[in-house]
Amino acid sequence: MTEEQKDSKKWTVVKSEYLSREPWFTARREHVKLPNGSEIPEYYVLEYPDWVCMLAITKDKEYILIRQYRHGAGVTSMELPAGVCEKEDASPLVSAQRELFEETGYANGKWEQIMVTSANPGTHTNRTYCFVATDVEKVSGQHLEPTEDITVHLLSLDEVKDLLYKDEILQSMHAATIWKYLAMNKLI
Repeated sequence: MTEEQKDSKKWTVVKSEYLSREPWFTARREHVKLPNGSEIPEYYVLEYPDWVCMLAITKDKEYILIRQYRHGAGVTSMELPAGVCEKEDASPLVSAQRELFEETGYANGKWEQIMVTSANPGTHTNRTYCFVATDVEKVSGQHLEPTEDITVHLLSLDEVKDLLYKDEILQSMHAATIWKYLAMNKLI
């Protein structure tokens, strides 16, 4: 596919204005024109930095998940270690390694990026870089920010599958990462 074909469906921005420029809520309203001539006078876009998540597996084949409260959904949920790509991080891999260490105290191992996804490409500007880290090892305690209340859980493969089958991993990008890993390794 040529670049021209890739962009043949691209919208033209007629007007754009920021409604909010807060650290965790940057939103803009745009007037856009579609290639077929139709216009949408009020289209809303949410700007976020890129994110990372990682399925980390210890040398003993234990899967590292975390549990924390998520205020938006009002639930405490099991998730993969994850976080934001900071501007000072050299790459998404560096961000993922930093986040795993900070949230769990685990590090090292072999790392592989298995997918890049978007929470909602219709309205979100960012991507999520998803990694699998194998043979990680505990090197320290957690290094949490004052606003983080995270517990670390070491699960068996069957326990992880059970969480998936029961829809107990609500974060869709985390569930997708685990499902892809299981499919790639013929574990389902």
